[in-house]
Amino acid sequence: MRPTISRLCAVLVSLVSIATAHAQITAITAGKLIDPERGTETTGQTILVEGGKIKAIGSSLQIPSDALRVDLSGETVLPGLFDAHTHLLADISARWDLGDFWIMAIQRRAGFRAIQGVRHAKEMLESGFTTVRDVGNSGDHLDSDLDKAIRFGEVPGPTMVFSGRIISPYGGQFWDTPTDPKMLDNPEYLVADSRDEMRKAVRENIYWGARVIKIVVDGQKYSYSADDIRFIVAEAAQAGVKVAAHVQTERGARAAIEAGVASIEHGWVLTDEDLALAKMNGVTLVSTDFTVAELLVQDMDRERAERTHQKYVARLKRAWAAGVNVVFGTDVMTDIKGRTRGDVAMEYIDSFREAGIAAPDILRAMTTRAAVLLGVEKERGALQPGMAADLVATPEDPLHDIDGLKKIDFVMKDGKLVRGSSSH
Repeated sequence: MRPTISRLCAVLVSLVSIATAHAQITAITAGKLIDPERGTETTGQTILVEGGKIKAIGSSLQIPSDALRVDLSGETVLPGLFDAHTHLLADISARWDLGDFWIMAIQRRAGFRAIQGVRHAKEMLESGFTTVRDVGNSGDHLDSDLDKAIRFGEVPGPTMVFSGRIISPYGGQFWDTPTDPKMLDNPEYLVADSRDEMRKAVRENIYWGARVIKIVVDGQKYSYSADDIRFIVAEAAQAGVKVAAHVQTERGARAAIEAGVASIEHGWVLTDEDLALAKMNGVTLVSTDFTVAELLVQDMDRERAERTHQKYVARLKRAWAAGVNVVFGTDVMTDIKGRTRGDVAMEYIDSFREAGIAAPDILRAMTTRAAVLLGVEKERGALQPGMAADLVATPEDPLHDIDGLKKIDFVMKDGKLVRGSSSH
């Protein structure tokens, strides 16, 4: 058997070498090229892409005669964008679900949600989001299936860093009391109240491929303590996985920050002391600052929607002023008729701008800083040789006018053209 296996391995290595040698090279000419981390841009640059990765960047590169050429000389090119808080497999409708997690969970069949997830993934990618962190509300590990379908090339979509089932105290985020307690036993949440349950929940998600653990700290009147969260963080860390904590109260936020989670999601109520501690402990805020349009479709009246939006923006402004690391995330879970999920997500940059955050800082929150939070900074989030060829282009210059991101007309992910055109 050994000679046969050796010969087979040799043949496979030879085939891989041949395929690599004949891999298509793409040469992209950029009008302007943005480095988000430095907040700078250069002109007259060419990006060579081969095998899904950036091979070289420069102003005087030798371009092979058979290279596929992409002319973006009239555009600004930058790394693909990140949304660090998505729910691709959820669409909570005020009309059909009364805006309730539980009703969606029990009436939306897995097949239907999977189809919605495919559409949402495609829409996010086409809008320029080449990487997302999907933090649950995905039913019975449907996020694992969607991630696999994207990686295997079955459907288009962004790179997914997904959480699996959300871990929470009894009841999850279900606020309606069902007639039969068994109706709470569904795949939307992994209920974990004891330490053994917490350990098992973390391990189940990691088994299914989760690259982040999502916990709901305070979805009920009772909540996880700082010690509970430390236990979950330590268990996840054994597998090299970070923890994201949904917090909606000051008590929950303080517990999560004290426990040293990687990120707090939402953080609707944060005191100055909470913000100072978050900065000291290196806890990132993924702020999910809902737009008025998204709040209206969640069945809020306009006055309440505008008031809520301004409250979120004020909290974001305080967090930024306090020096807390802030990463872009949207939490879009409700579709708006006639608009894509990606278009709705992109409008959340308005909240950052309203909070007084400058365009270069917003770009960092959507690229390099997000990449660090998601643990993919060595692969994605910047345009450098050896990194994934994830890039977008716009006729505007978002380094000076962030609204330029709303006009993205070229998207490439892993070296494959998603949106735009090319010529030989």
